[in-house]
Order: sequence, then C-alpha cells, then structure tokens
Amino acid sequence: MHASSPPQALDGAAELTPRLARMEIFVVFAVSLGASGLRALVSLIGSLTAPRALSGQQAVLVGTRAPGRPWFDLTLQLVDIAVSLAPVALVAYLLARSHGSLRTIGADAREPGRDLLRGAVLAAVVGGTGLVFYLIAYGAGVNLDVVPDQLPDVWWRVPVLLLAAAQNGVLEEVVVAGYLLHRLAGLGWAPWRAVAVSSLIRGSYHLYQGFGGFVGNVAMGLLFGRLYQKWGRAMPLVVAHTLIDAVAFVGYGLLRGRVSWLP
Repeated sequence: MHASSPPQALDGAAELTPRLARMEIFVVFAVSLGASGLRALVSLIGSLTAPRALSGQQAVLVGTRAPGRPWFDLTLQLVDIAVSLAPVALVAYLLARSHGSLRTIGADAREPGRDLLRGAVLAAVVGGTGLVFYLIAYGAGVNLDVVPDQLPDVWWRVPVLLLAAAQNGVLEEVVVAGYLLHRLAGLGWAPWRAVAVSSLIRGSYHLYQGFGGFVGNVAMGLLFGRLYQKWGRAMPLVVAHTLIDAVAFVGYGLLRGRVSWLP
C-alpha cells in the first residue's frame, strides 16, 4: 500500500494591490449597504411621486413578516437578522486574506470597559440630538413618519427588537466605518475624504426615510468616522449604534399613544 500523500497547501492570498482593494470595496458594498442605498433611493423616488406628502407616509423599520402566524413570523425575523450579518462574515474573511482580522479594525472584545463607556456616552449624545432632528425634519414635511416597531404584541417582540438593534450596529459599523475607512486609509486617502465617502454611503441607505434621514445619518457618519480614525476601534461605534436603535425600537412601543410629540 502506498502512503497517502499529504494534502497540498492552498495557494497563498494574492497581494492586495490598490486595484484589487478598490475592486474588493466595490464588491463588498455591491452585496451589502451599497445595494441597500440603491434600493433606498428608489424607495424615496416612489415616496416623492406618491399622491400623499412625505409626512403622510410611513417607513417601518421592524415590522411583522407573517401577520397572524407568530411562530413563522419569529422564524422569518431570526433568519433575516442572520442573513443581514453575512457581509460582516465576508469582511472578516477578506481581512484575513490580507493578513488581518476583525481585530485589525477594533471589532473585538479587547477593551470592553472602555468600549462600553465610550459607546454609552456617544449614544446619549447622538440619540438625543437625532430624535430632535427627526422631529424637526418630520414637522418640516421632508421626512416620512418613521415607525421603529410594528411587531405583534407577543413574547418575542422585545428580544427580536434588541437583536435587530444589535444587527444594525454590527453590520453598519463594521462595514461602513471600520472596514471601509481601514481600506481607504490603505489606499492613501486623506482622512476627511474617506470619512466624507463613508458618511454619504451611510446616508444613502437611509434615504427611504426621507431627506431628514439622509442628512441626519450623514452627520452621524461624519462623527462616527472621525472617532473611528481617532480611536482605531469600531467596537465603541457598534455599542453606541446598538444602544441608539434599542432605545428607539423598544421606547417607541412604550411611548406610542402616550405622548403628544411622537408622530
């Protein structure tokens, strides 16, 4: 009997040249938040050409996917959250191919205390300011009525809302902040130019909410982008984004119909 030959090693990863890096960025966003931006633009065009004014239309962030079928609805919600995180896995793989990892962009648990503190402070500042800006934009008629939660009143409602908030935080901050700014820095982009592009992408996939959603998220992107460049860590941004969305999703259900200032 012949001894089996050892398996051949896979070819090493190709050097990440500037051309390959640009192609990589395009592919990542073509299958993730860039595609979401295109859909959001088409959605905004549809809203602008609808018979009703923007403020008379709704943009539901987390809604039921199977009305009257709670267990099937729960399954679809969990599948959607899991699938939405696939671009994060893609980014992790691509960073590993170029001899990096999620740790390279600070999307890890090395500094839990500092990350939580920074994220909580950032969430308090951005969340409060964002709510005021949204109410102004909605009152001016340039934004849709954003409905954070339209799930049925079942036992899994709050857990799903919290998971959806975490999914948004992880996806957006890992991809549009950490990964993109890391790659653009490697291409030699000036810091503010990179942050401007990252912020415009962030604003683009919120266009379905109206012009207020676009402007507000561009402003948030400018702040988050500069903080990423200063700290070198995406995790505080993940924490802040998750907290902002969690408060918005869960708080909406608690305040809906109980306060006069909430649309």
